[in-house]
Amino acid sequence: MKEYELKYGCNPNQTPAGIYMEDSSDLPVEILSGRPGYINFLDALNGWQLVKEIKDAVKLPCAASFKHVSPTSAAVGIPLDDKLKRACFADDIAGLDASPLACAYARARGTDRMSSYGDWIALSDKCDATTALLIKREVSDGVIAPDFDGEALEILKSKRKGGYNIIKIDSDYIPRPVETKQVFGITFSQGRNNFEINEQLLKNIVTDTKSLPKDAVRDLVISLITLKYTQSNSVCYAFGGQAIGVGAGQQSRIHCTRLAGNKADIWHLRQHDKVLSLPFSETLGRQDRDNVIDVYLSENFEDVLGDAVWEQYFSTRPEPFTRDEQKNYLSTITGVSLGSDAFFPFGDNIERARRSGVSYIAQPGGSIRDDNVIETCNKYGITMAFTGMRLFHH
Repeated sequence: MKEYELKYGCNPNQTPAGIYMEDSSDLPVEILSGRPGYINFLDALNGWQLVKEIKDAVKLPCAASFKHVSPTSAAVGIPLDDKLKRACFADDIAGLDASPLACAYARARGTDRMSSYGDWIALSDKCDATTALLIKREVSDGVIAPDFDGEALEILKSKRKGGYNIIKIDSDYIPRPVETKQVFGITFSQGRNNFEINEQLLKNIVTDTKSLPKDAVRDLVISLITLKYTQSNSVCYAFGGQAIGVGAGQQSRIHCTRLAGNKADIWHLRQHDKVLSLPFSETLGRQDRDNVIDVYLSENFEDVLGDAVWEQYFSTRPEPFTRDEQKNYLSTITGVSLGSDAFFPFGDNIERARRSGVSYIAQPGGSIRDDNVIETCNKYGITMAFTGMRLFHH
């Protein structure tokens, strides 16, 4: 296929629209089902690069959940413990532990389920039946992978009455070293960001604390590669082989850190016994449960626990999960890794990161206030590496 005509561009008024190769060669993608759109392809191609790079870096299958050209999460195929399975609504998937790819997507989709609603999925490996079954029951726009086994393809083709978007990509495809795009009729060109992110990038530790365990190295690499395909400014928290909070597209670095930290906090709080034991009505679906949990954990919890409303969601009225209880629980969290796509200009970012259990940081360095940032890390015993590499993505 040399050209694919899209229904429209980013918005319905933007026609004509299509994708093609400038050298008139065949596209490196094959559409197996559905009719992917302009934004679908942006998510698919960014997502594919992300999962491929993470797999190459950490040698584990990887999955990503994308929305509006930024990942909500990326994760590698490590088995989930029982609490995380329940928090991700994946505890009833038979054979989950036997499929590293399914574990990766269960983690990625379960990280920020509110943001992942209607996501685009990227898979580093051939999609198997277990992963397809997990995808089938979630609301998503489509999936890209290097291949699909026969059973998985049949499962996915049954989604959306046969209209689910399924894209197969040539895993050997290598794009040209220079990329172009047009804005306002003007053509921009730049060298592709082929910078390889690996553990060697974390050797320049600038803090008094030098400890950087193997798991933290893995999580920092996952965080940095995730940032490479996240709309800037961006910050990413990672833990246990997955991104647990992504703050994308903020003009202020501290707002990135707060947004990503709040998402990481919610990921942790969803695994608290008080949330896992919520007595949901049997008729309440997963998406509605996500919405209820989000409100339950917020300052507006009375919107789901109030006298006139709680029976819409629960079989018995739950006790509130108070701010003090949440704060006390989060204060026990440690070992979280954090990456930033550009330098931290002030120590306030470190103060906020610490409240979400951050023990390890990777950032480019280069601020005129690097000394203040390092001093703040030293105050809390946080290990910080300067990578020397900015990761802006637009």
